Amino acid sequence: YFPKQDPSIQALLCCDNVNRGLGYGDGKIFLQQNDGKLIALDAKTGKKIWDVQVTDTRVGESNTNAPHVIKDKVITGCSGGEYGVRCHITAYNIKDGALIWRAYSTGSDKDVLIGADFNKDNPHYSALSLYEDVNGGNKVGGSFNALPKDKLKFPETDLGIKTWLKPQARKDGYQNGGGATWGWYSYDSKLNLMYYGTGNPGVWNPDVRPGDNKWSMTIFARDVDTGMAKWGYQMTPHDEWDYDGMNETILWDAKGKKLATHFDRNGFAYTFDRTNGSLLVAEKMQPFVNWAKSIDIKTGTPVKDAAYSTHQDYNAKGICPSALGVKDEQPAAFSPKTGLFYVPMNHVCMTYEPVESKYVAGQPWVGATLTMFAGPDGVMGGFMAWDGLKGKQAWYNKEKFSAWGGVLATSSNLVFYGTLDRWMKAVDANTGKELWKFQVGSGVVGNAITYGHKGKQYVGVLSGIGGWAGVAMNLGLTNETDGLGAAGGYKELVKYNAAPGGGAMNVFSL
Repeated sequence: YFPKQDPSIQALLCCDNVNRGLGYGDGKIFLQQNDGKLIALDAKTGKKIWDVQVTDTRVGESNTNAPHVIKDKVITGCSGGEYGVRCHITAYNIKDGALIWRAYSTGSDKDVLIGADFNKDNPHYSALSLYEDVNGGNKVGGSFNALPKDKLKFPETDLGIKTWLKPQARKDGYQNGGGATWGWYSYDSKLNLMYYGTGNPGVWNPDVRPGDNKWSMTIFARDVDTGMAKWGYQMTPHDEWDYDGMNETILWDAKGKKLATHFDRNGFAYTFDRTNGSLLVAEKMQPFVNWAKSIDIKTGTPVKDAAYSTHQDYNAKGICPSALGVKDEQPAAFSPKTGLFYVPMNHVCMTYEPVESKYVAGQPWVGATLTMFAGPDGVMGGFMAWDGLKGKQAWYNKEKFSAWGGVLATSSNLVFYGTLDRWMKAVDANTGKELWKFQVGSGVVGNAITYGHKGKQYVGVLSGIGGWAGVAMNLGLTNETDGLGAAGGYKELVKYNAAPGGGAMNVFSL
């Protein structure tokens, strides 16, 4: 099967042309094309069975996520946070592609699929504003005092409208509210809940969208059959730094509790009771994180640091992490044997200057200029083991560049991951000691996998540098602010990837 897409769709893809994988179920392969079409193919023949248009490219919507098959549904998302779109997550019938439900990230409770029992056990998550300054403190010298729980006004309805206090390009700000859903989704079959994150609140200039900007930057738990949200927690209210909340949420059990852990781009690691969304742990993954001092565990509110706030025509310096986050969308892994998570990381900071920009449907609408640079210890990446109950790091290895590939943890206490400077590595799960490495042909942004065949176990990884970190090199960008800041931050990558040679599958036997 050879997908046919209009080449002009590439102009709608913010940070390189990417596809995050395929889905499989009911004898079908599911392909989400960048042009918004969801394709169902016969897995044996490649013949197209059905297709459906998920997004509207005319307004800048695109698709880069892997479709997820859950029960009798295929569920897919939406990209375009840098184009002023209003994103959603949608479930289709696996048999014929018929629409089952669609939940928007912003707008009325009806559009977001929020009912009367939403956040039943944590109604303070549904407060109108979390700060004394209703803008979220988006001006230097403004109030950054997080309101105590007894001062919060909750529960409020239609927060997906009420927390957008100023129109942006359309009639209401929420209509350009981003909240992209191109990440990974998790599913608990006993609770019948799926878990996922929403992205940045549209334009990167926070001055034009005062308010907490719900429900962008949110972890949602939804009933798979109805799409109705059981709970939702906003990690970065009034996002001022493009800390997309897209990263995966890993489900695990410990001490008799059903848990969910999320490593966010904002630099905090969160552990929840996944049955009701109660926040149990919220700690910095790395000490260099400075946009917030801490998370108030009683309210879930970030205690922001005014020194690192951003506002129009002011060049905020030394913000950590950068918009890449401490961890981006590359999946972490969990080992039930060690009880630890294994997390690929960025160690990158930035300058950030919001600027005035005009919205034009289908055109980039970023509204900020960035430069990126290595964090305090002089390297750009790392790899760590994390205790999700204690909220503490177990061990940490430095990496020259960001660790941009997904992680594999095995029952023999090996952990595999790839690096942007072309290494595939295996480390000891308990200590982090490097046990093996192999230089592949190009930087690794793929996810390490393992499988068995004829009694032998194999480990594989797709190499071929790309994505945000590689976009500047692949497109020949040289200005430090090009590629939304990646050109300056990752200019050394060309030394290690002078002739990338495209993608290659690398397979090793154990």
